[in-house]
Amino acid sequence: MKLLDPNDPFFRPAWRRWATAGVPGLWACVEAWSGSKTWALVFAAIAVFAYWQLILKGPDDEAK
Repeated sequence: MKLLDPNDPFFRPAWRRWATAGVPGLWACVEAWSGSKTWALVFAAIAVFAYWQLILKGPDDEAK
């Protein structure tokens, strides 16, 4: 079982993959703006991981 499986039917619409990667990125910006650098790094790492799994790697061709 993967942490984020891009082949899961939930992630079939592209907007869900982008939202799953983008919302933690936006929250990292909020945390950085408020001065909480540790939480900003945590959420930035989550956003990068989600972007890598869901956008860059994406679903397998046969799963589309």
